[in-house]
Amino acid sequence: MNKEDFKKIKALFLDFDGVLTDDRVLVDENGKEAVFCSRSDGFGIERLKEAGVYVAVISRESNSVVAARCKKLQIDCLQAITDKLPAFREQLEKRKLSKEETAFVGNDITDIECIKEAGIGIAVNDANPLAAKEANFVTSKKGGYGAVREIADLILGNQEED
Repeated sequence: MNKEDFKKIKALFLDFDGVLTDDRVLVDENGKEAVFCSRSDGFGIERLKEAGVYVAVISRESNSVVAARCKKLQIDCLQAITDKLPAFREQLEKRKLSKEETAFVGNDITDIECIKEAGIGIAVNDANPLAAKEANFVTSKKGGYGAVREIADLILGNQEED
């Protein structure tokens, strides 16, 4: 895989926990959950959208924190998806995208099928070794600590070289 491959990317699909978060959850005494996200990742997503790259989350997590973060980022949110591959394929068909025009970022074994299916399968630096092994690219940053911004910069930097 080389930088040229990033030029083809028209859609970036992200897992949520462990990609946009550091994979931890804070639970208060009432059961309310909260997560930590990177503002740097948010800015990277904003820049991708401005450049015409579609960005969406496909997550197993059902907690409303996923939808809240996606709403703030103004990206599509597919959550409570136990089998991500059919949802990923449906999005490609719906948006008339080839696999080569897509990237999927994951961190765990539930992401492996999508990592393998995407044009560029990406794992964050602290991903489960089985997911990282299947990825075409592993970020230098950890999930929730700028990994998505790193990917955004790669996609945008390569597109701007044209």
